[in-house]
Amino acid sequence: MEIHALWLVQHLLFALWVNGLLTIGLAGAQQGVICNESLMLQNLPLCGKSFQEMMHKVDSSKWCNLTEFILYYNNFTLCTEDKAATAKCFWPNPIAEGFITGIHKQFFSNCTSKKVHWEDPPDKILITLIFIPVLLTIAMIGLVVWCSKRNDILV
Repeated sequence: MEIHALWLVQHLLFALWVNGLLTIGLAGAQQGVICNESLMLQNLPLCGKSFQEMMHKVDSSKWCNLTEFILYYNNFTLCTEDKAATAKCFWPNPIAEGFITGIHKQFFSNCTSKKVHWEDPPDKILITLIFIPVLLTIAMIGLVVWCSKRNDILV
């Protein structure tokens, strides 16, 4: 029985390897790759410049509306990922995050959300919201007590 299990595991691992799904030893290989931060710092501004050109096509009063420029922002994000991969760096990383934060400060610094001012509901609604659960609780307690005193219901 153990021979069949071993045979099955070997064939499963071989099938995964053939289909490119098995990457044993890849983590060890990645450790030897060093991130070229200077190359990434050199290439990230290209993404920023392209994003700036696209954002200037959008009216500045609409910069806080994501639906107006979502495609441009997606292209910007993909570009920063590509530049990080070209430099053999992980994404996100502190350098890319700092660059993206700079772009956010440049274009979206005035997009702070307004604080919501919470108010109590009108007194009629507040009283209703308080008394309905209280009255239902009293009614349910009364029903339980009434049913527990009646022996003919239980039998």
